[in-house]
Amino acid sequence: MSTPVPPPAPDDPLARERAHLVSSRSALRAMREDAEALDIADVTANWVNAAVLQRQIEDRVKALADLSGTPLFFGRLDYLHAPGAEAAEGAGGERFYIGRRHVHDAAGDPMVIDWRAPVSQPFYRASPKDPMDIGLRRRFGYTGGDLTAYEDEHLSDPAEAAATSRLLQREIERPRVGPMRDIVATIQPEQDEIVRAGLSGSVCVQGGPGTGKTAVGLHRVAYLLYAHRERLARTGTLVVGPNRSFLHYIEQVLPALGELTVRQATVDDLVAHVEVRGTDDPATAAVKGDARMALVLRRALYAGITPPAEPVVVVRGSRHWRLPAHEVAEIVGGLLERDIRYGAAREALPQRIAHAVLVRMERAGEAPDDRVQDAVARNTAVKAAVKAVWPQADPAKLVHRLLSDPDHLAEHAEGVFDADEQKALLWARPARSVRSARWSPADAVLIDEAADLIERTPSLGHVVLDEAQDLSPMQYRAVGRRCTTGSVTVLGDLAQGTTPWATRSWAEALAHLGKADAMVEELTAGFRVPTDVIAYASRLLPHIAPGLAPVESVRENPGFFEVRAATGTDDVTGACRELLAREGSVGLIAADARVPELAGALAAAGLAPLAPGEETTRESRLTLVPASLAKGLEYDYVVLDEPGAVVDGEPDERTGLRRLYVCLTRAVSGLIVTHAAALPAQLG
Repeated sequence: MSTPVPPPAPDDPLARERAHLVSSRSALRAMREDAEALDIADVTANWVNAAVLQRQIEDRVKALADLSGTPLFFGRLDYLHAPGAEAAEGAGGERFYIGRRHVHDAAGDPMVIDWRAPVSQPFYRASPKDPMDIGLRRRFGYTGGDLTAYEDEHLSDPAEAAATSRLLQREIERPRVGPMRDIVATIQPEQDEIVRAGLSGSVCVQGGPGTGKTAVGLHRVAYLLYAHRERLARTGTLVVGPNRSFLHYIEQVLPALGELTVRQATVDDLVAHVEVRGTDDPATAAVKGDARMALVLRRALYAGITPPAEPVVVVRGSRHWRLPAHEVAEIVGGLLERDIRYGAAREALPQRIAHAVLVRMERAGEAPDDRVQDAVARNTAVKAAVKAVWPQADPAKLVHRLLSDPDHLAEHAEGVFDADEQKALLWARPARSVRSARWSPADAVLIDEAADLIERTPSLGHVVLDEAQDLSPMQYRAVGRRCTTGSVTVLGDLAQGTTPWATRSWAEALAHLGKADAMVEELTAGFRVPTDVIAYASRLLPHIAPGLAPVESVRENPGFFEVRAATGTDDVTGACRELLAREGSVGLIAADARVPELAGALAAAGLAPLAPGEETTRESRLTLVPASLAKGLEYDYVVLDEPGAVVDGEPDERTGLRRLYVCLTRAVSGLIVTHAAALPAQLG
């Protein structure tokens, strides 16, 4: 039952908009009730179909949830004429409310239009120079879930339309409490172009801190699911992030947009063929992550194929059918020339041998059929020949032998890795078996590469790869295998690469992914980091990424920024307490080695911090963040402890300065830098 809405006063626009919000929420509730009331008892023919349909209905009900505190619509478009033919809902002079999901009334007429629909596009792209047939664009302001303000842009009046939107600025600068939220109300034209790029093409987004690249990638997934739902429902979508804390931080964005089926994972999750219990030093991890390892693995795998030494003799009744060794060798050579997966070729080999035997049978006057060929392929002699010539391969055993047998590695790495690199690859204490091996994350990636050489990795329809600048070439290959027939959205910032193998150029990274023709876009407008903070952090750019342009903050509020000398941890905890007096979340970021000491100091001060990725609340707003986990996270206010220790905590100065750049740019509203030791000279 919908709630009757009293008619608003004719001269009160805000009251009319509030009445439309009440009506829209009522209509959404009716849509959800209709979905919940669906009876599928007589629709499906079997229990499997019934289970699938019931799951679809449950997902539909979840997608129609009216989230508390989340505006149902955030904008309005008044068209001058009928929208284009692609927007069938459009009519001359019609008005559309733009929101996170489509809502219609009992008659099926739209009350809120999905932000991804073609008719919604001018909300993000219309301008005085190109009004896109929009007479008025209205933005709405909310306090909690209550509509409290509106702001109009008359695009036919350049003077009025050129003014900065106060509501837009307020939404961008709104305090961050809780997990990452969507940006559907604030998507900018350059971001919208990336979001709405077609499914067939891959996109790489280079963006500095606060340019919204992560949000753009997530909203691109939501858009593609809207525009190509049936195709992506079959092929699947995946978001790959750098760590679990990051994935937990972003996990609510897509559900808030009504998308519940997108899988999220780290690269380690994708390659989890073995239990990872070991670690590598940076030099060893860099060699294992080198793209040349793919060639070594291929050599080692195919070296197991040996030329046949004996003919294959198949006994059928009283007849013996003999296939000479040279003919078997020709069959093996033909399969190798086809360059199909090792496992697929091995499965094809007995059928090829059986076919050659059948040819002999036919020449002798017999008339064998397909059943005879299948029987010959299963013959003991044929099986023995296949086992001897093309042995079954296990990816973990393949990698185990390479990393534990110096002679075996030298044989297959000759001309690829020099002696020092081969020494770095070998385990210091070789494991006796696959099960007892202390596999490292880099080893798991090698096993994944070997597994793909044997059996093709299934491809998804679209993959989003975030914080990509930190991946090794072999990790890029692992992700690329998951989208060989699909597309990818790569998100990253070359200046924030903090691994020894960090990406040097996007062209190189895209080649490893198998997407060399991907379009590269650069975002330089900063919406998250305040002007004074990004200006301070940008002092490091000439030392860590000389070719990149600094981010230009578009925020009117310069933010709160201060560098303080500290004499001990009391000064650090005092800075945290000072910032907690303000509205919003607070992050204390420190070098990993200093985290235990600071955790103790916070506890002594009566401040109980959260761990990275844990959801902040109104009551618990302080998070203690090791520098190694800060990437991708954001807080309203940040206290950065001892920048020099952050730099010193990395293997080399360049990597340390990049880590410092990441830590300096996590603040949304303000930053306090505390230090007892000297600041890095590069900060000026």
